[in-house]
Amino acid sequence: MIQAAIARGMIVFSLTEHMPRDCNEDLYPEELAAHKYPFELFRAFQDYYNTALRLRSRYQHQIQLPIGFEVDYIRESSIALIRNLQSIYKFDFFVGSVHHVHTIPIDFDKDMYQKAMDLAGGTEERLFEAYFDAQFAMLEALKPAVVGHFDLIRLFCADPTKGLKHYGDGVWQRVERNVDLVVSYGGLTELNSSSIRKGWDEPYPRRDVCELIIEKGGRFTLSDDSHAVEHVGLGYQQVLAYIGTLDLKEIHYLEKLPMGEIAVNVLDACAVRSLSLDELKRERFWEL
Repeated sequence: MIQAAIARGMIVFSLTEHMPRDCNEDLYPEELAAHKYPFELFRAFQDYYNTALRLRSRYQHQIQLPIGFEVDYIRESSIALIRNLQSIYKFDFFVGSVHHVHTIPIDFDKDMYQKAMDLAGGTEERLFEAYFDAQFAMLEALKPAVVGHFDLIRLFCADPTKGLKHYGDGVWQRVERNVDLVVSYGGLTELNSSSIRKGWDEPYPRRDVCELIIEKGGRFTLSDDSHAVEHVGLGYQQVLAYIGTLDLKEIHYLEKLPMGEIAVNVLDACAVRSLSLDELKRERFWEL
């Protein structure tokens, strides 16, 4: 994947493996089928970290490789686990994400989405409220440098193109509250292209949320959310076109600070850099 990013002309490619889960009931069906246990997830996470450090040393003269992880807020006790992982491994940053509502995955398949909705009260309005409340709890406790797929809850909903305002004031007020919090501490929100390979015509977040973030002075970063070599940079052409339809002036990214360097605009151990839209369009990536 790093080699693919280099070949595509990327200047920075963040490594953000998913955090391990520490409860048997949080294992996914394929993990259960393979007789996996949480301790194996922790061992794989250790291997990821060690491998990431080794590969950064090998490729650091060709591409910037901030090393982080993607958190997964499942329940209140997730916060302590996340903080413990960060203290052990000293990651450069982490992506703050929510993939569960009432401990049920909402982006795995439609059956689990429906189960989460039933637990939330039986309607998408109640489910969305619960999702954004979980997201707020994660944001408030951790203040992640990058907020992952802000509106992931829409992936399996009845109509992903339906604006969140149509789900009632309770949903939209929660969205505004969460955006205000991210803006208040200077966090970056992903423009995440993985939704395009999953059938959407727009990245996460969709236009209504993007326009709100822009209105409130929020900042965005690009993410392909790649889980395989063929996903690296996938959908970025569509994202660039999407950006062109928004009143967005620049894109931001994280750069690991060299030893001894001090930057004014810092999230975790990374400086926040920016590219104007014109500068972004001139990057070699778009020519290859």
